[in-house]
Amino acid sequence: MTQPSIPHVDIESLEHFDRVLAAGATAMAGWRVQSVDLTGRTAELLGLNPLGALFLGCLLEEKSDRWIRDGGGLVFPAIPELPFDSYRGTLYTAEELYAGLERGYDATPDARIYAWSRQHDERGDTSRTLAAALHDHAIADALHELPDTGPWVGVMGGHGIARTDPTYRAAVLLGRKLARDGRTVVTGGGPGAMEAANLGSSLSSYDDAAVDAALQSLATAPSFRPSIGDWALSGLAVRREFPGDGGVSIPTWFYGHEPPNVFATSIAKYFSNALREDVLLSRARGGILYLPGAAGTVQEIFQAVTPNYYGDPATQIPLILVGVEHWTVRLPVWPLLQSLAANRPMGSSIRLVDSIDEAAALVS
Repeated sequence: MTQPSIPHVDIESLEHFDRVLAAGATAMAGWRVQSVDLTGRTAELLGLNPLGALFLGCLLEEKSDRWIRDGGGLVFPAIPELPFDSYRGTLYTAEELYAGLERGYDATPDARIYAWSRQHDERGDTSRTLAAALHDHAIADALHELPDTGPWVGVMGGHGIARTDPTYRAAVLLGRKLARDGRTVVTGGGPGAMEAANLGSSLSSYDDAAVDAALQSLATAPSFRPSIGDWALSGLAVRREFPGDGGVSIPTWFYGHEPPNVFATSIAKYFSNALREDVLLSRARGGILYLPGAAGTVQEIFQAVTPNYYGDPATQIPLILVGVEHWTVRLPVWPLLQSLAANRPMGSSIRLVDSIDEAAALVS
């Protein structure tokens, strides 16, 4: 005889906890309560059967903590002295990562978390590995819970493209066109081509005059070097002037020297670059567009090519290289892709184009 399944309930705020209680809950089976301060709800917790509950990084009074543990629930305490929440229930926003930017980039959570990761990497601290893994698992969960707003199309490319470069403007127009076509723009979250695509998505409801005005404002800080602060502040100012949905970005503190761009609406920032790359490429089922880039972009090309190479026709996703000269002369990736694709289903999924309109048409 099969047992009835227990519904899962993710509780990520005190308000949600109170709503579940008000709905008549008598037991906590299937609950996953994440980073909620429950020190004022001890009486309520003691009135519920805790068997099968999971509490991650919550604040609990001793009596309720003991009640949950003794009654068959699991309690994972918050890890002290961290500049981040290992059990966070939501993705990041630019405002959160850059909080305190007026005092300089070093004062922001983004900078402090990167500094923490570098210090603990050097020490080989096991607690750091655990904290980072828990954090990345929580980010993956939050990313999975994003509402479906249309097929995800990845836009990859070099982080060194200046805001004043024609390639940057082309990437903005590409992101805008993809968003207008109902695609969710997802990038690696850094500066350069990635920032431009997220910016373009956020400008999907604006005309060319707004694009020109935004680029003119951004030109005051064309690169994140020498000042991440000036670069981020100018971006935040443009975002306030032209609010919109910038899509998703998936950056990493592994490349902490590349600050996250501020135009993505949802930022899934990971510690593990390998996990981040896998998530980024696997979620972009609507296709991936590769603007000119260097080693990181080349890695992303071949990481995405591998499942296409071994896959059947039904599993292929479009992989579009943008920039004929770049991908055939400067970095001759295209000839190798053609050789790999010969007589395989992958041959139908790879393309080399020279314009953003061609690229967008192939994933729309």
